[in-house]
Amino acid sequence: MTAAPGILPPAIEFVGIDKRFGAVHANRDINLKVESGSIHGIIGENGAGKSTLMSILYGFYQADSGEIRIGGRPVTIRGSEAAIAAGIGMVHQHFMLVENFSVLENVMLGAEGGLMLGPGRAKARAELKRLERDYALEVDPDALIEDLPVGLQQRVEILKALFRGADILILDEPTGVLTPSEADHLFRILKVLKAQGKTIVLITHKLREIMAITDAVSVMRRGEMVATRRTADTTVEELAELMVGRRVLLRVDKRPAAPGPVRLGVKGLTVRDGRGVTMVDDVSFDVRAGEIVGIAGVAGNGQSELLEAIAGIRRAVSGEVEVSGVPTGVCGGADPARLRAMSLAHVPEDRHHMGLVLPFEENENAILGYHDDPAIGRGPFLSIDAIRTSARAKIEKYDIRPPDCRLKTANFSGGNQQKIVLSREIERDPDVLLVGQPTRGVDIGAIEFIHRRLVEMRDAGKAILLVSVELDEIRALADRILVMFDGRLVGEAGPETGEQALGLMMAGIDPATEAAS
Repeated sequence: MTAAPGILPPAIEFVGIDKRFGAVHANRDINLKVESGSIHGIIGENGAGKSTLMSILYGFYQADSGEIRIGGRPVTIRGSEAAIAAGIGMVHQHFMLVENFSVLENVMLGAEGGLMLGPGRAKARAELKRLERDYALEVDPDALIEDLPVGLQQRVEILKALFRGADILILDEPTGVLTPSEADHLFRILKVLKAQGKTIVLITHKLREIMAITDAVSVMRRGEMVATRRTADTTVEELAELMVGRRVLLRVDKRPAAPGPVRLGVKGLTVRDGRGVTMVDDVSFDVRAGEIVGIAGVAGNGQSELLEAIAGIRRAVSGEVEVSGVPTGVCGGADPARLRAMSLAHVPEDRHHMGLVLPFEENENAILGYHDDPAIGRGPFLSIDAIRTSARAKIEKYDIRPPDCRLKTANFSGGNQQKIVLSREIERDPDVLLVGQPTRGVDIGAIEFIHRRLVEMRDAGKAILLVSVELDEIRALADRILVMFDGRLVGEAGPETGEQALGLMMAGIDPATEAAS
């Protein structure tokens, strides 16, 4: 196939792509063109088939039928090596980096340039410098991955793809682990890549990001491609309706809070990490029945350690946490099982490391931490039928897809894994709920459901402590906002507080002082 003079063929073309996993029809006769030198968004609910389609493009899966064309030419992609040879690179939602290797070693890995590593290393270092300069991707080549913040780790993934000659770059939920400022920097990088002629496919559920960065956007629903729009010709509202198949409420509808007695009391809490660095410094606050208190702050300022200490996962150096007036013993006697018995539930920020056992079936994860519940068995003897019946009820209520309680949890999309954790903790009807990043990697329809469920819990008299890097989410849900900077609470604000004022507080700056100067 030859393009007309002056007209480039599509960078990517899918023709009739179809893929099944047993009874699950993941991709249904997908037809799509992605123009060369563009940023093309692909959106859809969790389980819509977006990641499956991109995994076929990158060679992780083989389509049951259909054809892929790159630059107008049919290609057969039987693995990631073939995808790389075709000029395709992929940055996964969960990074594929060796944490105790340096940046340079990770970039070279699999492309060392022969048995003699010295010349290959020197050549790679020179190429890495060029890529950093050309694409504004500065990062210390000798830094260890484990010492880098998430935003810089993502840059390393992009550099890896460019180092291997990628002209097409696939990014799967790239801002799911980034702070707002890191996301802004990523978008600047993507614009530079586009200006240099690269083609970018952006898989995301964040519609405002789609509107801000893409040239075109395609919508998938239940395995089908239902629409493609020029971004300039559509709206957030239209895209949300195309994704979900119904009108979606894009704001949180809630009445004013009616706070009751204190359910969670935190007094003088100080927490250190494994290196002995103080991450939470003499923090005190209360959360009352019938209110949502949000913790705002740039990632890495102690919010994660605060949640873990309250949940009994991390031991505090000093201070106390009380649940309904009863001390939990966070300096030594607290543990998650005891806290669950005190009617405190916890949705951890990191669902993979703390919320789920990925090789387990969905129904097994649905009872983690609650396996001694008399409703599902007595002592060491569990009722498998009761466990699966309970799991199926949660699957239906939370619209977990695919609706199979026997499926290994690793085979669910990230958003559906999140719903498994949320359903397990929320359905226990706790008096106190700790929620870390409740909608990370979750699509817009599920976000609406989760937000509504949290507000219903608040209105039922539950005390909710919410940590989120999504400032819009904090402002929409929280009745009070506490701001953390460098491990300390630096201020309290109401949900009506502007984003700029909160941003200054998150940077450790007093908005009043800034306005006066």
